[in-house]
Amino acid sequence: MTPLIPQDPETLKQVVTREVTALRTAARRDAGVRLDDEPEAVSARDQGPSCACGEGDGSGHGCRDGAEGHDPWACVCATLPAIPVSAALLEPVRDEEGQTVDFTVRAGNHVRSAQWLDAPDRQIGRRLLEVQPGAAAGGLIGALVAVLGTGRALRSYAVDYTEQRSDGLHRTQLLYDAASCGGKVLATWRPARNRRELLSLDAQYIASMGWGTWDLLSGETTWSEGLHAIFRTDTGRPLALTELCDHVLLDDVPRFSKMLTALLDGEEPPGAEIRFSVLGEIRTLHLVGHPVIARDGLPWALHLIARDLTAQVRSRQRLAATRRQSEQLREEAAAERRVATALREALLPTHSAELAQIGLSVEAAYLPAESEAVGGDWYKCRLLPDGRILLAIGDACGHGLNAVARMAQQRHALAGLAHAPGTDAGQLTTWLNELLCGDPMAETATGIIGHIDEDRTFRWACAGHPPPLLLREGQASALGTGHRGPLFGVLPGHAYGTSAFSLRPDDLLLLYTDGMVERRGEDITKGIDTLRTVLASCAGLTAREALDRIMAAYAPDDHEDDTCLLAVRLA
Repeated sequence: MTPLIPQDPETLKQVVTREVTALRTAARRDAGVRLDDEPEAVSARDQGPSCACGEGDGSGHGCRDGAEGHDPWACVCATLPAIPVSAALLEPVRDEEGQTVDFTVRAGNHVRSAQWLDAPDRQIGRRLLEVQPGAAAGGLIGALVAVLGTGRALRSYAVDYTEQRSDGLHRTQLLYDAASCGGKVLATWRPARNRRELLSLDAQYIASMGWGTWDLLSGETTWSEGLHAIFRTDTGRPLALTELCDHVLLDDVPRFSKMLTALLDGEEPPGAEIRFSVLGEIRTLHLVGHPVIARDGLPWALHLIARDLTAQVRSRQRLAATRRQSEQLREEAAAERRVATALREALLPTHSAELAQIGLSVEAAYLPAESEAVGGDWYKCRLLPDGRILLAIGDACGHGLNAVARMAQQRHALAGLAHAPGTDAGQLTTWLNELLCGDPMAETATGIIGHIDEDRTFRWACAGHPPPLLLREGQASALGTGHRGPLFGVLPGHAYGTSAFSLRPDDLLLLYTDGMVERRGEDITKGIDTLRTVLASCAGLTAREALDRIMAAYAPDDHEDDTCLLAVRLA
C-alpha cells in the first residue's frame, strides 16, 4: 500500500511508474520465456499459401500439382463460407499493356457487409468495379494491385463507399483486408462499425461518457471513441496513465491519486468527480475504476469509465449564481422596504388631536402590496389657520424609495401652498399640477385636494383620482366626478374645478387610493362598487372600526398595489 497520497502530478507519476514497474517485475517471474537461440519460424507469407485440404507443399504454389484429382483453387474457395465477413477470390483483369485495371470475382461467400449491398456469392463472374462501383473513388483497385505487386497484405484499408441505387443514395464505411494468393487476391471487407459498435457509440455520445483500459504489463492503452471525444484526442492516440496525470487540475490531484493508487493496489475505490484541463477548458468527469486481477492477486490492467458532467456542473454553477443574485436582490428589497416604511411613518404621522376637538374623528391606514416595495401613496389632514380643514390624498407613480421621495415632495409642496390666504381646492390642485409639469424628473400622480369649511361643506378638486365615498344613514355612495381633471404632471396650464357637498352629523367620508379598487383585467368601477358595498356594512361604526372592517374584508393578496385609506367621521 502506498503510505502517502501524492499531492502533485509529478509525484503521482513517480508513484504510478514505481507501482507498474513492481507489477511487471512480479509478473516476469512466472512468465514463459522464448529462447533466443531457437530458429525463427518461417512465416506463412514466405511459405506461400497452404491449401485447406492439407496438400500444400510449402513452395508458395498452394496444393501439390501432382496430387491426383486435386484442385487447389477449389480448396481455397471451400474455405470462404467459414469467413464471418464478406470474402471473395479476385482474379486480376489486365489491359493490352499488361496493367491490372480491374478484378473479376471468381468465388465468394454469402455474407453481406450492408443490407443494400449484394453478397459476394451473387457477384461471381462479374467485374469488381461493376458490382462495387463506389470502390473506384476510394482507391481500392490501386490498393489491391499493390498487394499483387508487393506481396504485402492489406490491412483495414478504409473506404467511404458511396453508391447510387434505384432506391436512393447509400453510404457506408468499409474496411478491406487482402492478401496475394497464387496470382490472385483473397479479399475480405466489413463495416467499419457493426450495429453493436454503432449502438455503443451512440450511447457514449448521448450519455457523454467513455471508457479506457490500461494494460499495465504491456503498456498498451485502449480508449473508446467516447473517451477520445471527451479529451479531444485523436483516435488511436490514447493517453497513458502518466500522461493523464498531467491533465488533472492541481486541486483534484489528491482525489485522483487516492483513486489511482487504490486501483494499483487491486482495490475498487468509490467513484469520484475529477476535474481535467482539456485544451485549456476545465471539464468535470465522474470516474469509476475497476482493476483486472490475476490469479496471483496482482492487477495487470485497469478499467476506467468516465462520464462528462461538465454541462451539469456549469448548470449548477449558473443556478447557484442565480440563487445568490436573487437572495441579494431580496435582501436589498427588504432593506429598501424597511427604509421606505420608516420614512413613510415619519412623513405620514397620525392626524392631529386638534381635529377631534372640533368634532371630526379622523383615522388613516396604509396597506402595502404583498409583492411590491413601499409605494408613493400619501394623505394630508390638518387644521389650517383660517379654520378650514385641509383634506387630501394622492398616489405618486412607482414604488420604492424614489416613489416615497416623490410622495414627500408632493405632500410638502401642498402643505406650503395650503397656507396661502384665500386659496381654494381648485387653485391648490392647479398649482401642484404646474409644479409637477415643470419638473423634468417628476412622474405622473393622482390626487384629491379639498377643504371642509366651518359650515361642514366639503369643497374638493380631483386630478384623475377615484371618487370619495360617503356613508350616510346606512347607504354608501360615490361623490360625483363631473369636475375631475387630468392626472398631475400631464397637462400644464390646466385649471382644475371644484365641487361642493354638504356634510351632516354622523356622515362617514372615505378617501382611498386606486390600489384599493383597481385589479388587473377588471374595470375599476367594479372595484369601487365592491368597496361601496363593504362601506355600507359599516353603518354605526367609528372611523377606526370602519377601517378595520374594510381591511378585514380584503385578503392580503387582493391588493396588487399599495393602498392608503382616510376616513373622516363627523360628530
